[in-house]
Amino acid sequence: MSSALEVFKTGLMDDRTVFITGGGSGIGRGICDILGGLGARIFIASRNPEKLRTAVQELDANGVTADFMTVDVRDYQQVEAAIGQCAKRFGGIDILINNAAGNFNCPTAELSPNGWKTVIDIDLNGTFFCCKAAYPHLKESEHARIISITTTLGRSGWPQAAHAGAAKAGIQSLTNALAVEWAPDGILVNSVSPGPIAGTVGVDKLYVKTGQEELMTSRVALRRFGRVEDIAGAVAFLCSPAGDYVTGAELVADGGRQWTFASAS
Repeated sequence: MSSALEVFKTGLMDDRTVFITGGGSGIGRGICDILGGLGARIFIASRNPEKLRTAVQELDANGVTADFMTVDVRDYQQVEAAIGQCAKRFGGIDILINNAAGNFNCPTAELSPNGWKTVIDIDLNGTFFCCKAAYPHLKESEHARIISITTTLGRSGWPQAAHAGAAKAGIQSLTNALAVEWAPDGILVNSVSPGPIAGTVGVDKLYVKTGQEELMTSRVALRRFGRVEDIAGAVAFLCSPAGDYVTGAELVADGGRQWTFASAS
C-alpha cells in the first residue's frame, strides 16, 4: 500500500518545526512520521514519557530530528514551558498540531462532572492553551499552520460520548475564530476530522473491545476502518503549499461516515 510520502516532494518540510501534542502513538505518531519524513523537525508533547522516548528514538533512527517533553495539556504552565523549549531547541515553531485527546463511552445521564471536565480540559482547553502559547512563535513564521484533530461527530452530536462531542465542537468553533483573527498574522488555522482509524487507542477502546467493530464499519461508506497514513496525508496537504489558501476549513477524512446512517444498507 502506498504511503503519503510518495505523493509529496522530498524535502517539502525542510527547515520547518512541528510541535505536536499526543504524538507518541496512533494518529499523532503517523503525523510525526509523515512530516518528519518530509524534512520537518518534530517536537512531541505528551504525558507518557516511555512512548515519547521510543517515538523520538525511532524517528531519529529514520533520520528525523526530533525531541520531546512530558506535558499535561490541561496545565497551561506546562504547555507554555514545552512551547518555549521547542522554540529554543529548534529556533522557532512553524506548525502546531493539536492532537491530544481523551474519551470514553458513557451514557450522558451517568456521566460524572469530573468525567465531563476531564475530557473538556484535555480536548478543548488543551487546544486553546497550545494555540495561545504558540501564537507569538507562529506569527514569526513564514509557513505558520495550526491543525487540530477533530471529528464530524462534533457537528452531529456524539451519543454515549457527549463530552467528547461537545469538546470537538468547541475546537471547530475555535478554529473558525482563529482563522479570522490570526489571518493578518499569516497563520492558517484548520482542522482534520478522521473517521474510525485502525490501530488507534480510541477505536480499540470504543469499538473493537466493545464488540462494535462490525457495526461501526457498517456505518462507513467505504466499509472499513481508515489508516493512520490517511490522516497524516491530510495534515501534510494542509501544511504544504497546496494549502496556502485554505483556512477555517474542516478537512474530513472519514471514509464517508458522515453521510452514512445507521439504516443504510
